[in-house]
Amino acid sequence: MSAAALAKLLPTRCNVHLIESEAIGIVGVGEATLPHIRAFNERLGIDEAEFMATTRATFKLGIEFVNWARIGDSYIHPFGTFGRGTGEPDFHHYWLRLRQAGHDVPDLEDYSLACMMARLGRFDLPSRDPSELTSTFGYAYQFDATLFAPYLRRLAEGLGVRRTEGRIVGVDRDGESGDVTGLTLESGEEIGGDLFVDCSGFVSLLLGKTLGEPFQDWSKWLPNDRATAMPCRTETALTPYTGVIAMDSGWRWRIPLQNRTGNGYVYPSAFLSDDKAAEALIAAVEGEPIADPRVLRFTAGRRERSWVNNVVGVGLASGFLEPLESTSIYLIQAAITALIELFPDGSGSPVLRDEFNRLIDLEYDRIRDFLILHYHATERTDSEFWNYVRTMDVPDTLREKIELFRRRGRVVKYREGVFLDASWIAVYLGQRIIPEGHDMRADGPAAETLLRAMETFRAEVRGVAETMPDHLGHISRYCPMAA
Repeated sequence: MSAAALAKLLPTRCNVHLIESEAIGIVGVGEATLPHIRAFNERLGIDEAEFMATTRATFKLGIEFVNWARIGDSYIHPFGTFGRGTGEPDFHHYWLRLRQAGHDVPDLEDYSLACMMARLGRFDLPSRDPSELTSTFGYAYQFDATLFAPYLRRLAEGLGVRRTEGRIVGVDRDGESGDVTGLTLESGEEIGGDLFVDCSGFVSLLLGKTLGEPFQDWSKWLPNDRATAMPCRTETALTPYTGVIAMDSGWRWRIPLQNRTGNGYVYPSAFLSDDKAAEALIAAVEGEPIADPRVLRFTAGRRERSWVNNVVGVGLASGFLEPLESTSIYLIQAAITALIELFPDGSGSPVLRDEFNRLIDLEYDRIRDFLILHYHATERTDSEFWNYVRTMDVPDTLREKIELFRRRGRVVKYREGVFLDASWIAVYLGQRIIPEGHDMRADGPAAETLLRAMETFRAEVRGVAETMPDHLGHISRYCPMAA
């Protein structure tokens, strides 16, 4: 992703040399994404249907969370608005007003086109006309990451990127500045450069090992440090959403692709052994396994800085937050986008580097709070794991957000950051954080008028969703997987 983007978007500013080893392989288990990947792909000139066919992708309208607040609960975090997403106050305040007054109103999901489409298994491309209800949702992809990487490699090389196969065994540094000046490969070849983008994964070869940038460990809030992954044959519906099912110690993902379903169990080694996790995953998957479970090990957190000297850490080399909300590829995109916008001009000024680090730190810190919310806002008492996360101390930044929503149904608004109001609202309410009050501007309409208007809108949402093709049918016409 880094090589292709730099070559495409800064063709006159840099010559890109990609060094990678086939022997190391790809960290990919059937990848779920956020809608931002669409804009990133478009900037690279990637044709959507071709990309989806090549990577055996399906569409994703959101994430369904099952058994999180209580066993038996289910809610969807949609990629779209509640209501039409226009006007003030936000739609959920009208819903809260009626609920607080004792009216029997349906779940907030019923007023989200993205949620309704997901529940009905429907999909169509959104409208670009903001006056249309079908403009109120977005979508992402569920795809095979092991096929996306070579796809991007071909794209990058077509844009003039030079690729060298090999392992790095040595790093040279300037004795005075500390900058990295060159790399030595196992073959003996030496490769120099002015700026080094470290995409070496958890190893963090340049940023972590060579420059020694400290790592902030967030495992006290996000204790999961293992994932056991295993694909299986798809034997149920090809859902246009990712499934996240809470387990006794952690959670299980379900990512349906065109040719298989990706599964994994994310858990803390302090509460569950690898063998027990594999047994639980095998027992839970929907179809016949097509590979043995494999274990991934990680620690939640980030480097204190992602750009140090002339090294920029992208992806796992910079940090890692568990895949609960499909943020891994987004964080890669965010780093690449910030690097392109703040690309060094050779002056040596730290201002660009400092701004890059501010932006990346902000992304990690806000996603961290959003992930912690899912765990901490639970009522489950049935296992040691859920007792721990329910009662643990949380960052002050999250505690303040929760109390503001609990008091008045208000979502802290940011100019920067990935998750907007609807995301927080879905998780707050889905995790049974029910506000005591609402925005007083929602008291304007008479209750009966408001009830009729909301019921009319609810019927419109369902009616529009029901006219759409089913998810598999749309894929079959638009982007059937390549043979």
